[in-house]
Amino acid sequence: MKTVILLCGLLCDEVVWEAQAAALRRDYDVRIIKFLGQDTLQAMAEHVLEDAPERFALAGHSMGGRVALEVFRRAGSRVERLALLDTGFEPAAVGEADKRAVLVNQAREDGIDSIAAAWGIPMLAPRHRMDPVLVQAVFDMVGRMSGSIYEAQTRALLSRPDATEVLKNIDCPTLILCGEEDGWSPPERHRRMAELAPRSVLRLIEDCGHMSMMEQPDAVLGALREWLALAD
Repeated sequence: MKTVILLCGLLCDEVVWEAQAAALRRDYDVRIIKFLGQDTLQAMAEHVLEDAPERFALAGHSMGGRVALEVFRRAGSRVERLALLDTGFEPAAVGEADKRAVLVNQAREDGIDSIAAAWGIPMLAPRHRMDPVLVQAVFDMVGRMSGSIYEAQTRALLSRPDATEVLKNIDCPTLILCGEEDGWSPPERHRRMAELAPRSVLRLIEDCGHMSMMEQPDAVLGALREWLALAD
């Protein structure tokens, strides 16, 4: 059975992939990986590869997409196909560290729950910010993390390498997916990624922000099924 590895993003755990994993497990060996103890993308990539089979399909969301690119950089021959969701490829921008430090410091000083709304609400498309069930699911997910985990994940993102050359060298079927209302990692960035990756298809999901798998689970599942069915 083909193995599909799903990588979680910043302050995210298995719940973010729950709907897609439940459906895909009927046909695939699905493994979800979260990152709680690593503070570099390189260490996160090694964590993925530790227990991965010789060949596997790999999908990453947000920070997990950057980890997926690092996995491909290190072990591209083992990746049968790659999916990058609501993510990016550039190194840290000027001033990014200071902006991220505001919430990181608050989480360390006042507890992770104190930043759930400030971090989580902007991740959703405007209409979904009014959905109490979805909003609470995001808040609960953040609450299962900690200030130290958030700090380590942020450190990893701030030291991220430029992945432009990785994208140019991807030689397997690649899905690049983004919510049309993703204000954190916008569609235009994903269009550039699709232009760089030779065998990529771009899917923009309507009425959807950064948490695409939770906001539009069926649309994302459909895109993943199409990706998994693409010829090698």
